[in-house]
Amino acid sequence: MSVRAEASINDLGEAARPGAEPLVKVESLRKWFPVSAAGLSLVAKREWVQAVDDVSFEIARGETLGLVGESGCGKTTVGRTVARLYEPTSGRVFFDGKLIPSAAKMGETRRKVQMIFQDPYASLNPRMTVGDIIGEPIDIHHLAKNKDQRKDRIFELLETVGLNREHASRFPHEFSGGQRQRIGVARALAAEPDFIICDEPISALDVSIQAQVVNMLQDLQQKLGLTYLFIAHDLAMVKHISNRVAVMYLGKIVELANGFDLYAHPTHPYTQALLSAIPIPDPSVEEERKRIILEGDVPSPINPPSGCHFRTRCRFAKPECAEKEPELTDRGGGHLVSCWVS
Repeated sequence: MSVRAEASINDLGEAARPGAEPLVKVESLRKWFPVSAAGLSLVAKREWVQAVDDVSFEIARGETLGLVGESGCGKTTVGRTVARLYEPTSGRVFFDGKLIPSAAKMGETRRKVQMIFQDPYASLNPRMTVGDIIGEPIDIHHLAKNKDQRKDRIFELLETVGLNREHASRFPHEFSGGQRQRIGVARALAAEPDFIICDEPISALDVSIQAQVVNMLQDLQQKLGLTYLFIAHDLAMVKHISNRVAVMYLGKIVELANGFDLYAHPTHPYTQALLSAIPIPDPSVEEERKRIILEGDVPSPINPPSGCHFRTRCRFAKPECAEKEPELTDRGGGHLVSCWVS
C-alpha cells in the first residue's frame, strides 16, 4: 500500500497553526438516545443510551482531526451531530465563529458542512444516475445558473475525483466500491464546502483502494483548502492523514494530541492498548513486542461506570477512579489526557 510520507500530510498550513481561530468548535456535546426498558410493565422506565457524553474539541481551518476508538464508542454519532443530522441533547457547535442553533437554522452553514458516508453503496440513491446524484447539491443550493453550467460542473467534479464524463449517465450499481466512494466524494464537493466529515470513508474498501482514496482526499485538501474530521478504525491510516488525533471510549474523548506525539507517546491506558493492536510489518519485531490485552467487555452506554468510564478494564485503576470523572487536561504541548493515574 502506498501512502504519501507522514511529514507532508501532517504539516499544518498557516491557517491551522496554534492560536488561529478554529473553523469548528465543539463544546460539551452530548447526544443521548431514549430507550424503554423491556418487560410487561404498562409504564416503561425511560432510559438513555449515552452515545456521546460531554465531548469538546476544536478543528483549525485546513486541519485534519482524526477520531478513533472501538466500534460503538460514539465516533459516528459525533460526526452526525456536528453536521446536525442528529440534534444534540446538549452542548454547542460553532462553525466559523458562529453558533449553529439547530438544523433548521443552519442556513449557509448547511452547504459549508458536508459528509462522506461509510457505506459507498447505501449512501447513493440506486434510482438516480451519477449525474443527478452529484447535481442534487448544485440544485438545492442554486450553484448553477443554467443546465449547461450544471452539466459542466458535474463533469468537472467527476474528473476531479478520477472518474470520466461518461460515468454521469450510469447508476451506482454499475461501479466498484472504490468508484462509488469517489462518487460520494464528488457529491460532497458539489456543495463547495469548507468542512467535510469523513465517516469511515475507507473501511468498506480494499486495501489498495484505501490508499488511493486517502491520497485523493489529501490532494483535494491541499487544492481546495478543506478541513476534515476523519473518523476511522484503521489506526495506521489515521496516523498518516491526521494532524491531530482524538481517542474516544464509551462516548468520551480520553486523549487528544498531535498525531506524531500521540503515536510515539500514548499516555492514557486505553490509547496504549489501542495502539498496541496495530500490526507491524516486521515478523521479528511483531513477535517480540508486547500486546496489551484488555480484560472484560465494554460497559453498557445505558449505564456507564461512575467516575472514569474506562476504570472497569484498566490495569492501573485505583479507588479514586470510581469516585470522580477525570477532566481532559493538558499534559504539555497540547497533549490532552483524561486520566487519574497516567
